[in-house]
Amino acid sequence: MVVKTRKQNVKDQPPQPNVDDRDRSPFVSPGTGKSRRAGKGTPFNSLLHNKNGLFPGFSFIRSKLGLTPSAFVKLGITLVLAALAGYLHWYHLSRLFENDRHFSHLSGLEKEMAFRTEMGLYYSYFKTIIEAPTFLNGLYLVMNDRLTEYPLVINTLKRFNLYPEVVLASWYRIYTDIMEFFGLPTKMCWSINRGEGMAAVDGCEGMGDPAYFYVTFVFLLNGLMMSLFFIYGTYLSGSRLGGMVTVLCFFFNHGESTRVMWTPPLRESFSYPFLVLQMLLLTHILRTRNPSKKAMWALAISNLCFMLPWQFAQFVLLTQVASLFASYILGYISPTKMQSLLVTHMITLAVCFVLMFGNSMLLTSFYASSLVSIWGMIALRDKFAGAFKPGLITWVMQGLVCVVSTVILKFMLSAVFGASDDAHISSLIKSKFTSYKDFDTMMYTCAAEFDFMEIETPLRYIKTLLLPINMLVVAVIAGRTIQDVVRFLREGEKYSVKPEDDDDDDDEHPEMLAKGELVYHSLQLIAFVVLAMLIMRLKLFLTPHMCIMASLICSKQLFGWIGEKFKLHVMVFGILSIMAMQGAANLQAQWGIMGEFSNLPQEQLLDWIRDNTPPNSVFAGAMPTMASVKLSAGRPIVNHPHYEDAGLRERTKLVYAMYSRKSAEVVKRNLMQMEVDYFVLEDSWCTRRSRPGCSMPEIWDVEDPQNAGKVPLCTLMSRDSRPHFATVFHNNVYKVLKVPKASKELR
Repeated sequence: MVVKTRKQNVKDQPPQPNVDDRDRSPFVSPGTGKSRRAGKGTPFNSLLHNKNGLFPGFSFIRSKLGLTPSAFVKLGITLVLAALAGYLHWYHLSRLFENDRHFSHLSGLEKEMAFRTEMGLYYSYFKTIIEAPTFLNGLYLVMNDRLTEYPLVINTLKRFNLYPEVVLASWYRIYTDIMEFFGLPTKMCWSINRGEGMAAVDGCEGMGDPAYFYVTFVFLLNGLMMSLFFIYGTYLSGSRLGGMVTVLCFFFNHGESTRVMWTPPLRESFSYPFLVLQMLLLTHILRTRNPSKKAMWALAISNLCFMLPWQFAQFVLLTQVASLFASYILGYISPTKMQSLLVTHMITLAVCFVLMFGNSMLLTSFYASSLVSIWGMIALRDKFAGAFKPGLITWVMQGLVCVVSTVILKFMLSAVFGASDDAHISSLIKSKFTSYKDFDTMMYTCAAEFDFMEIETPLRYIKTLLLPINMLVVAVIAGRTIQDVVRFLREGEKYSVKPEDDDDDDDEHPEMLAKGELVYHSLQLIAFVVLAMLIMRLKLFLTPHMCIMASLICSKQLFGWIGEKFKLHVMVFGILSIMAMQGAANLQAQWGIMGEFSNLPQEQLLDWIRDNTPPNSVFAGAMPTMASVKLSAGRPIVNHPHYEDAGLRERTKLVYAMYSRKSAEVVKRNLMQMEVDYFVLEDSWCTRRSRPGCSMPEIWDVEDPQNAGKVPLCTLMSRDSRPHFATVFHNNVYKVLKVPKASKELR
């Protein structure tokens, strides 16, 4: 895909060679006669020229791509290095995951228990499809699910972004069918003695094991992501050394860059690699004067692959659209190109809306509203130019109108569609800046990953020089941008991108547009900084983007003033040497993580449920545990860890009343109305708190102040559940309470 886009770039170049483009493009040499003559006398290049030589296939490919022999060799080296980076990352992830859990030696049940919280919920649908009689039958079961929010029948493919599980399940069924047809083994199993009076279990390793197959493809995808990072850094900086800087920065800051090695089934593990591809294609489009339709379609497809697996993708794309709009306002992106990008986003959103079976959360998002608002702003740009003198006032007015119209349109669409699923996001942001609290926001903010960024994070960036390098790069880009803005304010229209001139971007100011990609990346970095500071979990967007920006220390466009290439490379290698001191220590710390997964209390609970309860028994309890009950015991549940749905949040609040100070009679009535048969009580949820004010009873004190000061119900139930419930199972962690059957009138 990258090769194709570079071919488009070569076609679109003017006849005269451009020094800046040549410096910035390591894949293709855009020079003319001189660069071609330089490679002609070498034996390797003569073989490439000769159709009957050792590499006739290479000659055919090179001629199809329109590359000179030297450019073809450079492209080959780049792709080989990218493949090496991808392999190293795949191996690194697989090793960390295996070291942490000893996954290959776990039983099937233990592997499922290792997928905690949301991970277990998502994996359960993969398991449903592969265990169904046919693939279509499995697909029907996940689209008409009665186990996840009993007694409701929901389309989980619509609700939970399960396309990755559907695709992987289809591949697994095809793989096992083919291997079975040829009589080839797909896994190796052995009996494992766990000691301590525990029964021996069978552990399996190989692609025929469902859990092993699942995580292998997750790690392969994220290995491919590292290959894209190398190509991305190389393309942005114009140097393969820039790609190396990006990859090394990612490895040196690996713990801050990703968590896929600990949580493979999470949505970001499938989605984020396509964002990297999308931003690489966007960089190519911003750099190209007249981007081709193929490039725009490639952007749309990568955009769709990013959005389908993850409900949070819309918020990331909102920051991207805002960064592009800011670049447009400053004159770095032409109106025609900006409109083309908006149309691409709109088409992607519409297709995603259809594939998600009309999920209203997409159309009522700030992302969708911003696309319409910005489109309107560009369509009315002539009126703005007539009403205001070009300059700061016009820029500020455009920004304000866009923000206000986006907010108004979003709430209008939410009212029309009656959507409130993302209301907790607004409440969460509100709680960050005010003293506002409610049950839902505290369920998020009491978790460390949704708190503000901790001070240790930027300190870790400083130790690996990632933060200082980014500050230097952004300062250089900002300095040049300020120069452009000041020159525009002085010279006015003479220095601006022409607002009208229809479909031909050849009239765009070349100096301004040449810096468009750098300005966009800097603004995108700022947006990611804001997100990460508000919600620590979102540093998983910030850190990789900082690694991309670090590649620009190799850019002649920014740091050509240092001198010849040798001096620049010496400086870069010196920086990498200093980075490697802390970076190597970080990698050693990761490699030193050794563990072996074991959760005997939960294993006892799940075994008891499977052996002593009917298959249609309905369970309620803590969200992480309910995911395991559904996955491993196959029992219906009434609540689960996917907290983004408004209805599910209300159901969870009713279930979690067991950890409030309400009376047992009220809680029992709620459970009976939801047709719950068993409640799984965990003492740790009654007493645990991540910080003051964050235990479940304290969270309920905010929601239910009239009962504050009373003994929590969970404490009373852990002592004696009678007369309201009957204890039917208990160990040192879990206690299963049987809920009385409700009368028809109560139901």
